[in-house]
This record gives sequence, structure tokens and C-alpha cells, in this order.
Amino acid sequence: MSQQDRRPTRKEEDILRLLATKAHYGTRNLNHSMKKYVEARTPEGVHIFNVDLIWQKIKIAARIIATVKNPEDVIVVSARPYGQRAVVKFSKYTGALSTSTSRWTPGTLTNQNTKKHQEPRLLIVTDPRSDRQAVVEASYVNIPTIALCDTDSSLEYVDCAIPCNNRDTKAISMVYWLLAREVLILRGQLFKDEEWDVLVDLFFHRDPEKDIEVRREDQADEQEAIGDKEEEGGQWDKQQDEEAWKGQ
Repeated sequence: MSQQDRRPTRKEEDILRLLATKAHYGTRNLNHSMKKYVEARTPEGVHIFNVDLIWQKIKIAARIIATVKNPEDVIVVSARPYGQRAVVKFSKYTGALSTSTSRWTPGTLTNQNTKKHQEPRLLIVTDPRSDRQAVVEASYVNIPTIALCDTDSSLEYVDCAIPCNNRDTKAISMVYWLLAREVLILRGQLFKDEEWDVLVDLFFHRDPEKDIEVRREDQADEQEAIGDKEEEGGQWDKQQDEEAWKGQ
């Protein structure tokens, strides 16, 4: 088989997905604990992650999640609005629990007197800085934490870091999509060589205001198209009437 006819492996396809969503793009700031994941720096000063390390850490995180027998013992959190939809979709397909709002209720893991008190076995956060309260509370009660970390993120109280761009909805969604797929494969709910029929687009954050504008534009285009058709039909009827009158 020639090199051109060779089909890309699953790992190569995943790496191409990560590159397409710019999950390897970091920030201009670099935390000393994230240096081991960075392989380059652009002329503009933006640090670039090693894509192979991103893929490896997703696999490791999936194994950690799969070891939790009860899927509801995993809590996924995102204080960033453009990561909430990805968190909800990840929870839907893996059976984990997600927070209903972007605001973390203080004492959720430490105060047993609160109505929202929970005792999970694993915590997943989209950004250790924005979700700092959840990460700190998890450290108090010895709950391991998986975090999506950018180049400027601190790894304090983080047990498993997934280095990636956690400031873009496409990058966040792709990481959660790959993570969910790997968890389903490890649980036996999905074959290793089977294509997952869930599109990553479902994980993308959507702005309601932009959706309304797009719908209005579509409706206006439809009304304009209907008006053009009616106008053409009216002109055709008029032409027929003129031809019939001349025939008489």
C-alpha cells in the first residue's frame, strides 16, 4: 500500500481535530508548572502546546473517569459561559453530573448543611482559575481533580491536567468530545474502531442573541423569496390575459 492510499490512524485523526479547533494554542503568559507541555512560541509571543501530549492526557483522564463505577459520582464544572454547553453534553453522554449554573455554590463539597451538598468521587473543571472555589473545596475533602489547563493556569490542587486552549468554545468542545468518546470506549459502550455518531458541533456554545438574528435574517429571506415568486406569478397571469384578449 502506497503512502497516499494509507488511511490515517485514529490517533492521527484526533490530532488533526485538535489542530483544526486550535486546541494547541495557549496564551502569551506561561506558568512555570505548564512549561513541560509547551513546545514552541510564535513570533507574536503565543505559546504552543505539544499536541501529542494533549492527546495522551485526554486518554489518561478518560481512564481515570472510567474507573468510577457510578457515573453520577463525577461532577463537571464550568464557570466560563462558552464551556457550559460542552459540560452539559459531556454529562449527558457519560452520565456525569453538571452544575446547572456557571456560579459555584460555596460549600457544595464541604458544608453538609447546605441543600446542594454533594459527595462525588471525581471533579472535572474547565478552568482551574475560574473554577477555583470548586478546586479548593475538592482539595479539602480529598477529591481528585481533572482540569483543562491553559499555559497560564496554576496546577495547585490539580491531580490530572489536560493542557489545551480553555478560552475558545471550539477547543473546549473538542476536548470534551474526545474525552466523552474515550470514556464510552473504555466502558464498552462504543467499539474502539466505531465512529461516534454524535457531532462535536453539539458541544459548541451558542449565543442566543446571534441565533435570534440569524433566524430573523432567514425569515426575511424566505419572505423575500415568496414575494418574488408571487410577483413572477402575477406577471405571468397578466401576460396570459393579454394573449387571450388578443386571440379574441
